[in-house]
Amino acid sequence: MAEDSNNRAKKESTIVPSSSNSPRQTEDIEDPDDPVKSPPLSANNSSTRKACYAVLQSWVSKKFMTGCVVLFPVAVTFFITWWFVQFVDGFFSPIYERLGIDIFGLGFITSLVFIFFVGIFASSWLGATVFLIGEWFIKRMPFVKHIYSASKQISSAISPDQNTTAFKEVAIIRHPRIGEYAFGFITSSVVLQRDDGDEELCSVYVPTNHLYIGDIFLVNSKEIIRPNLSIREGIEIIVSVGMSMPQVISPLERITHQNNMIPLNRMM
Repeated sequence: MAEDSNNRAKKESTIVPSSSNSPRQTEDIEDPDDPVKSPPLSANNSSTRKACYAVLQSWVSKKFMTGCVVLFPVAVTFFITWWFVQFVDGFFSPIYERLGIDIFGLGFITSLVFIFFVGIFASSWLGATVFLIGEWFIKRMPFVKHIYSASKQISSAISPDQNTTAFKEVAIIRHPRIGEYAFGFITSSVVLQRDDGDEELCSVYVPTNHLYIGDIFLVNSKEIIRPNLSIREGIEIIVSVGMSMPQVISPLERITHQNNMIPLNRMM
């Protein structure tokens, strides 16, 4: 009897540990068909999703920036044009509103017609005399005369009737050091009398703040590069801070020399 009880105790002791260790053994066994317990496959899926997301994000951001680049000049042009139309229309639209006429754009058209007739009147002898008298009164005012003089210089520079106060030519000078060039306008010329001979100098206006503020340089006329640009093209380059600069600029002397060259087929 004692041996039977001891054998039973040994069997129970051997059975109990095996039963307690069986869940751990089943947990350690991995099922290859179970997607949750397959870490290499899930890592590949996550890296693929990240790559696709990065490609999609790059494509969306690139197309969005392309849309901004295309729409930005259109929006700026529309905004400035709309502001200009409303500003010009505001001169005569109150008159039409008092008359009971409410048509948008009528004041703008009237302003354009008024400016046209002012140009015709200013081109005549009587109009020039009237404006000359008006300038005489304006130049006697302490603060207003400076504003008027600066604005008149800018307007006369782009005026189709070139006079002595307008920009003469577009110029490129070596400034501020050798190897660097500055963009400016020739405003006048002066003769410098020296002991070894007279020297012809040109007054070159180099804008430093768009067009209405700049420096004046007296440069020898032979050292000035005169490009094949008109005054209006030069003003557009200054106002656009160089963004409208042509890719190739040729001096006028070079263009004249190329035009005077005889082709080889004519010499034969």
